[in-house]
Amino acid sequence: MTDTAMHSGQPTDKNETGNLISSSKVEGTAVYGAGDDKVGSIDHLMIDKMSGRVAYAVMDFGGFLGMGKDHYPVPWSKLTYDTSLDGYRTDITEEQLKGAPERTQNWASDRDWEDRTHTYYGVAAYYV
Repeated sequence: MTDTAMHSGQPTDKNETGNLISSSKVEGTAVYGAGDDKVGSIDHLMIDKMSGRVAYAVMDFGGFLGMGKDHYPVPWSKLTYDTSLDGYRTDITEEQLKGAPERTQNWASDRDWEDRTHTYYGVAAYYV
């Protein structure tokens, strides 16, 4: 994309440039665990309205680890993009997933749940 196209307001067909990627291209991207095994995919992202930071990847683990198909919010910082796999990598284990703080009805606006979840996964919260 040229600088002119970027500033002219003209639409572009690129969903990925440099270090930026469109959320539409992230959705559906595979997530891999240990040994390059696919463990699920990203269903959608949760973005903090005020900071613009990605807070969570809501992942579809399908039948991952014997569990029924369900969606799990995972702190974005637990995922790392791996160019060799063209997907994301995580170190989340079956035990971690099963023991994660239970989602509340309004988990996306429950700061206590968010604090417990980030502490549980051993990562800094996106809002600090």
